[in-house]
Amino acid sequence: MLVNWVMLRDFRGYRDVEVELGRGLTVVWGPNGAGKTNLLEGLYFGCTGRSCRTANEREVIRFGAKATRVVVRCSAEDGSHELAVGFMPGEPKRMRVDGAAVERLLDTEMRPLVSVFLPDRLELVKGPPGLRRAHLDRFVAALWPGRTTTRRAYAQALAQRNALLARLRAGERAARMLAPWDRQLADNGLVLMSDRAEAVAAIDEAFAHTAGVIGLDGEITFAYRPRSRADDPEQFIAELRDRLSSDLERGFTGHGPHRDELMLLRDGRELRAFGSQGQQRLALLALLLAEREAIAASRAITPLMLLDDVMSELDHERRQALVEHLRHGDGQSVLTTTDLGHVPGAFDDDVVRLAVAGHVLAEPVAR
Repeated sequence: MLVNWVMLRDFRGYRDVEVELGRGLTVVWGPNGAGKTNLLEGLYFGCTGRSCRTANEREVIRFGAKATRVVVRCSAEDGSHELAVGFMPGEPKRMRVDGAAVERLLDTEMRPLVSVFLPDRLELVKGPPGLRRAHLDRFVAALWPGRTTTRRAYAQALAQRNALLARLRAGERAARMLAPWDRQLADNGLVLMSDRAEAVAAIDEAFAHTAGVIGLDGEITFAYRPRSRADDPEQFIAELRDRLSSDLERGFTGHGPHRDELMLLRDGRELRAFGSQGQQRLALLALLLAEREAIAASRAITPLMLLDDVMSELDHERRQALVEHLRHGDGQSVLTTTDLGHVPGAFDDDVVRLAVAGHVLAEPVAR
């Protein structure tokens, strides 16, 4: 599925702009502060129904405006589709697919998959484990859409068990009431751990290879460390029972996939603690590219890649390797730069060049 066109109305600094994207690589050029990152965010917002930069979506509305609206038009084998997202603070977000209202764009098949690299996303490498778990679960959902219910079922069972633990902590004696939730945690937790391990295995080789291609030296690995060592539900339940006293003392469940860790390693050492910011950026980029490759192989769908300021810390050889990687196959990519000279092949006939200046889209850049 390709994104052909996007319209941003009162989004960040954009009052009203329409953008046509290329089928392969689109390069968005302009000085710092011109609105390049905001354009990528708008694309992501229109394809997913949420921001990739902030949890407070009031920030995406242009200053002085009351609401924002983003429309994305796509083409696929079954024809054309239109996604629309409207947002006004205090009101439910309005999302439509081909004119029909939907609750979540993420649940519809008529939308492009999107992967985004932003400097702000370094928290995925150096932040708390919960960010990496959530990212891996989204990757699982992108690889195997039918498996999304497992994560939700586990989260629901965990919430119920935690609520019961809080009541028991307050003095209710009904430990036997934990048994049904222990069973649900075990059943869904084992499947969730298996899905995560399978997803990590699906990108292991590509991650290491891509990291080397773009300039991250050493042995690069993405390691999954599940909290539980159980092989079957009974073993998982036994682990929960062994920790029941500490769970009652704290009032929540301290064991299970919700405490799993994922680590990006270079020569066996965590990049989170021992990597430079440049190494962390390269690792994040390699991870996203490896995930994109795995999704394309699994589903014959190549996610739209949004890359912000990715060339600034790469030398010419690595820039060349990255561009060749992005242009390989039928994938679609949009990257931003302050200097067109930093993008090898930027003036090739099949590359679309867009100039942005002060949140105003200029004419396509000529050679």
